[in-house]
Amino acid sequence: MCKRFVIFLMSRRAASCVKHSQEHQIVSTQTTIAMVAGEASGDLLASRLLSGLRPQLPYARMHGIGGPKMAEHGFVSDWPMEKLSVMGLFEVLAHYREISGIRKQLTQRLLDEKPDVFIGVDAPDFNLDLEIRLKQAGIPTMHYISPSIWAWRGGRIKKIAQAVSHMLVVFPFEEVIYREAGIPVTYVGHPLAQVIPLEPDMAAARNELGVPQDATVLTILPGSRLSEIKHNTEAFIGAAKILCERDPQLQILVPMVGEKQRAAYIKLVVAAQLDNVPILLINGRSHIAIAAADVVLVASGTATLEVALFKKPMVIAYKMMEATWQIQKRMGYQPWIGLPNILAKEFVVPEFLQSAATPEALADALWLQLNDGALQDQLKQRFTDMHHTLLRDTASLSAQAVLDVIATHRTTSSTNK
Repeated sequence: MCKRFVIFLMSRRAASCVKHSQEHQIVSTQTTIAMVAGEASGDLLASRLLSGLRPQLPYARMHGIGGPKMAEHGFVSDWPMEKLSVMGLFEVLAHYREISGIRKQLTQRLLDEKPDVFIGVDAPDFNLDLEIRLKQAGIPTMHYISPSIWAWRGGRIKKIAQAVSHMLVVFPFEEVIYREAGIPVTYVGHPLAQVIPLEPDMAAARNELGVPQDATVLTILPGSRLSEIKHNTEAFIGAAKILCERDPQLQILVPMVGEKQRAAYIKLVVAAQLDNVPILLINGRSHIAIAAADVVLVASGTATLEVALFKKPMVIAYKMMEATWQIQKRMGYQPWIGLPNILAKEFVVPEFLQSAATPEALADALWLQLNDGALQDQLKQRFTDMHHTLLRDTASLSAQAVLDVIATHRTTSSTNK
């Protein structure tokens, strides 16, 4: 009797577990998550979120616009991400019709589909308007990576309040800004702080690239957008040429995001008659190229933070269409554009913008970074401290925030029925 009772209990528990597993699969299968990432850095950041979310929702449908790193987690991109990878006011205008058409089609598709949540990954000029439409239709909207309202266009906080149900921020000082504005927010740390080791292995990186261990290495990161490559390449390679004249043994690495960027880069180098500069072009693997470097010449953006997390001396430089520059320089209210300087609230590393970004100026600044041992030690310590500040379990924290938003929306929707 007792034995039969135990078996009966075990059978009920087993059936309950099977039922719970089936329910979980059904919920996961019925879950739809839409996302938009507009460039390579957004693809990387979104992939970290998906790495925490996909194990929780193994059967969920995830689609929108994204890149290859998001695809590794089962994300389906309905349009090529490169269609959105345009920067600069006038550059965007040139592609406005196509970009606007994509957003209009995607908006209608999502309004019809009603995903459980929409997550805009950076790309605020594209995503915020889309998020407003979706939020008005009762679809929860999240934004991952705050627009730089603390650097310029602070008035956008009002638009963000209209557009975003919940904000995920990657810098600790941003959390206060959104709480004071009454916008639900979660600080998740910066995913790159988890991806990049606290002590990068330079020797292993050089072995992977076939670079001699005793070489002096300059890595150049001209930007992932075609517009960035167009405006930065001549000055960047001009600086490399000057450095090669000072040190003929200098090794130069230039990682390229894709074939379009590589082809555009080579064309610009040849047109500027700088194709005699010895450069090793690398397909992707930007982190390996940074890890292998003694010093890095980098365009602004997320790449500046990547270089800092690799504890590398750097020079930040950026050029754009002159008309765009004349407008944007009046809209900023911080003296820095590089993330390491913004986080430190001082010029930890030099920045050269627009006409100041001459080959001679960049070469001199890089030469100083290469030959000042005390400066190198100081930068390594500052960047190590920065790394610890940004280090959190980003994948788990961001995934949990998404799950909470979905659960809250489902509960509210059920209550209102």
